[in-house]
Amino acid sequence: MRTPILDLLRPGLYAVSRAYFGLELHGVEHIPVEGPVIITPNHQTFADPPLVSIPVRRPVHYMAWSRLFDVPGLGWSIRRLRAFPVQIESSDPRATREAVRLLGAGQAVMIFPEGERSADGRVARFKPGAFRLAVSLGVPVLPVTIAGGHECWPPGRLLPRPGRITITYHPLAPPDPALEPREAARQLAMRARGAILGALGQQLDAAAG
Repeated sequence: MRTPILDLLRPGLYAVSRAYFGLELHGVEHIPVEGPVIITPNHQTFADPPLVSIPVRRPVHYMAWSRLFDVPGLGWSIRRLRAFPVQIESSDPRATREAVRLLGAGQAVMIFPEGERSADGRVARFKPGAFRLAVSLGVPVLPVTIAGGHECWPPGRLLPRPGRITITYHPLAPPDPALEPREAARQLAMRARGAILGALGQQLDAAAG
């Protein structure tokens, strides 16, 4: 399936990102070309959604913080890029229903399980929503590690500085159908977070899921 706007912008975005951030992409062979999938990156910068999407040759729909849609111009722009709002302060059944609809149609949905950008570059506790969704629908997750983003564009900085960003796409992690749903979601979150932390050289801890 074609993604005309992103297909047009992708070469330029990749070239600029290579030049400015030294962007490296690893494990792109793990990106599924079809079928429902929940993409679950760690979250370091405002640029994470387009950077993660560079090698994804299919439409990607994004859960984005609802307040971003109130910013003049930005809300219109991110809707054009297939973002839909989610309230991160509380449960949001409308966002969940939209994600269920998209995944039921075989689409790719990107959800940042930390809920918001990391304040210090470390991977925060994962919220369970994305993994409960994966278990209830029998959909795999694609863990993605973003490394170096926090150093290039930390919270509070208006514009990013040059640096080095590496994005790693890990093997698909399907939910375990033999487990009770809540435990299956917990284990899936641990596996996804463990893969991300491993690529960052960090240890999995009690905040895994």
